[in-house]
Amino acid sequence: MISALLTSTYGSIAQIVTNTSGNSSVAAASLNEADTTSTAALNLTQATTVAASNVAEAAGTVATAVVTEAGASQMLGFLMQSDAVGKTLFGVLVFMSLLTWYLIVVKGLLNLRASRHSKAFLSRFWSASSLEQVDKDLHKFGATDPFSRLANQALHAREHHAKYGVTNLSEVGSNADFVTRTMRKVIDEETAHLENGLTILGSVGSTAPFVGLFGTVWGVYHALINIGMSDGVSINRIAGPVGEALIMTGLGLAVAIPAVLAYNAFVRRNRVVLASLDGFAYDLFAFVTTGQQVEVSSGKVRALRSNGTHH
Repeated sequence: MISALLTSTYGSIAQIVTNTSGNSSVAAASLNEADTTSTAALNLTQATTVAASNVAEAAGTVATAVVTEAGASQMLGFLMQSDAVGKTLFGVLVFMSLLTWYLIVVKGLLNLRASRHSKAFLSRFWSASSLEQVDKDLHKFGATDPFSRLANQALHAREHHAKYGVTNLSEVGSNADFVTRTMRKVIDEETAHLENGLTILGSVGSTAPFVGLFGTVWGVYHALINIGMSDGVSINRIAGPVGEALIMTGLGLAVAIPAVLAYNAFVRRNRVVLASLDGFAYDLFAFVTTGQQVEVSSGKVRALRSNGTHH
């Protein structure tokens, strides 16, 4: 009887274990299915996000193209509807813009080249041991910047006056006086050279907005005349021609702003360069007249060496 009871107990325990294993398998299968469903949902969400991003980007590109095409069509429509005065003003603004950017690019490149050459010359000049060494360097590398041209003319004036003396009224005075006049003349020439083109930039910056404004006034005037001569008046018939006429004002500002910014930048650079050139002239004069470089105390740093050429 006891063995029958044990057999029955073992059978019940085995049944419970079997049922528990079955339930665990079902639960694991359910978890796997839920995980698969969650992964699929996540992938679907990511795909939807990417698709939405692509659609938005494409829509932005299309909108930009539409706006650009609309602006171009408005400009073309304005030019087609404008008379000889409007077309002439538009041509003047385009010419001003081209001239402005030409001067900006050319003067910018020339200034960069002059800065590099000035830095190299001043490095050789301050490391030279005598005037003969400076003269050799000038003959070897040439006078390609304001500082080297000033030194070259000063040395040439010194040698010429010492060799030939006074041969005309411009050479009257001592050697130092002749060198001083020569250096002052070179500085004046360099000032004029640095200011070359600035008058055009200043003129464009000050007149381009008014040229554009005059074009707008002229266009609005003719647009209102045409509207008054037509049958019926509505906001659509007024907004189109007037909006197209306002393009000239925007064009005038677009031409003037770069010209004004470039003018201010070049004027500031020229002011700094000329101040450095003037300071260099004093040291050069002492070097030429005495044959020795100016001694600088260790507590001071020569401004010409540190910032005279970094502009």
